[in-house]
Amino acid sequence: MQGFRPKLWDTLSGYSRRQFGSDVSAGLTVGVLALPLAMAFAIASGASPSAGIWTGIIAGLLISLFGGSRVQIGGPTGAFIPILYAIVASHGLSNMLAATFMAGILLVAMGFAGLGTLIRFIPVSVVIGFTNGIAVVIFMSQLKDFFGLHIGEVPAEFFARIRVLAAGAETADLTTIVVAIVSVLVIVGWGFIVERLGRLHGRLRVLGALPPQLAVLLIMTPLCAVLSLPIETIGSRFGGIPQAVPMPAFPLPSLSSLGQLVTPAITIALLGAIESLLSARVADAYVDDRHDPNQELIGQGIANIVSPFFGGVAATGAIARTSANIRAGGRTPIAGVVHSLTLLLIVLVAAPLAAYVPIATLAAIVMVVAVKMGEWHEFRRLRQFSWNYRIILLATFVLTVLFDLTVAVEIGMVLASLFFIYRMQSLTMVEPVDVPAARSEVRAWAIRGSMFFGAVAKLERLFDPQQVSTRVVIFDLHRLLNIDTTGIDWLAGVQRTLAKRGTTLVLCGLEMQPRSIAMRSGLCAQVEMINVCDDLPAALRRADDILDRN
Repeated sequence: MQGFRPKLWDTLSGYSRRQFGSDVSAGLTVGVLALPLAMAFAIASGASPSAGIWTGIIAGLLISLFGGSRVQIGGPTGAFIPILYAIVASHGLSNMLAATFMAGILLVAMGFAGLGTLIRFIPVSVVIGFTNGIAVVIFMSQLKDFFGLHIGEVPAEFFARIRVLAAGAETADLTTIVVAIVSVLVIVGWGFIVERLGRLHGRLRVLGALPPQLAVLLIMTPLCAVLSLPIETIGSRFGGIPQAVPMPAFPLPSLSSLGQLVTPAITIALLGAIESLLSARVADAYVDDRHDPNQELIGQGIANIVSPFFGGVAATGAIARTSANIRAGGRTPIAGVVHSLTLLLIVLVAAPLAAYVPIATLAAIVMVVAVKMGEWHEFRRLRQFSWNYRIILLATFVLTVLFDLTVAVEIGMVLASLFFIYRMQSLTMVEPVDVPAARSEVRAWAIRGSMFFGAVAKLERLFDPQQVSTRVVIFDLHRLLNIDTTGIDWLAGVQRTLAKRGTTLVLCGLEMQPRSIAMRSGLCAQVEMINVCDDLPAALRRADDILDRN
């Protein structure tokens, strides 16, 4: 069982006033950055913008307090959008909160069970495949708001979504499209805009400190309000953002849907674990530290247990905000705490202004995030890798886009496992070993590689005991890396077949793992311990004794 020791405890020892100043500065920066992302991700997930903000406040605070990384910033992320939207579309908002609560319990259990390190067993081809697939799904989920389509709820399923979007294409609103395109141009070209403004007046270069996502809100919100543009805003769709702290409510699922929420809860837990641990691992390289993966899962789990009580959506470690925290000087979880308090202050002071934020601008923010989160260069590099890698990556990508993440990861892992088994069995060889001509009644073979369930069919092709006519057979196993119970069963079968033909099987060179399982399984007793030798010369001497005795 994993012990409970948040990273915060380790960082408080020797904590200085100077580091506190850096953490506060970084926390303020990331808090401001998190505001537009939290609203945009929540809306795209089928929830209200206030749900995203309170997720950033509550979950972000708990992840910093109880997580296993020094610099991780938690909150709603784009990766959850297709999963949460699908749950809301199929089961409703309340059941989405219940699934998040269940996922939190799973994450805590995974952390205490020490399963954090097992997440790294997921191959990089599967991770890249579903990351790029999620990016495409997120991008597509924003087409309705980007083009201002006057249609109902967009289905989560790919083919149904395409049909609905195509049918509603003629309802596109030109004003909304212009606002969305201008928003994208501001986000993408913010650095260029600041540079041009700085040439006009040097003091305007200070605008470069504004994150592009916040800058576009500060530009487009008053512009659309002053021009009285007839477009949808947070106020027109959601009625604004309440300034009050939401009253806690238990996210209890309906009994009829409880069984249906198990799979979504597992999906949320796995994706949250993968994304948070990937983010923490990337962050380690920049702060010269090593995160505790199991404690990180516990922190993520606590955050996802508590957040739904306040209407919050699923949360995990956010790579973009964590990177911004590091660049701004954050080096301890105090920066994450300040980030959450900054969001809280914004809600308490400036929530009414959010009612004027254009939905099209938030859609533009999410679309840009989707494009940036995808590792598109990996598609260009596919020809550098094996067919196995290409098939796994492309299958995971296509299945994520066409169906869902759960199916994609399951099939991706199955493919990765099958290809691994194939590669491992290809390393298993049975080769004849030369013995002195005087020992004509003795034949020897060396077995190397791995003698496991995936290699037994190959072993049966390479060695047929029915074809052996000598009185002694030696298996030199000093290059055998490991053996499982299926391999033991094959050896036992070979021994029985040889014994019926009057041939003695001698084993030699057993390393620690093969010897241990051979002893425990009873194989050594079946072969007889006297026929289990340390090396090939000892096995040949044992063969001479057998021949002399007979």
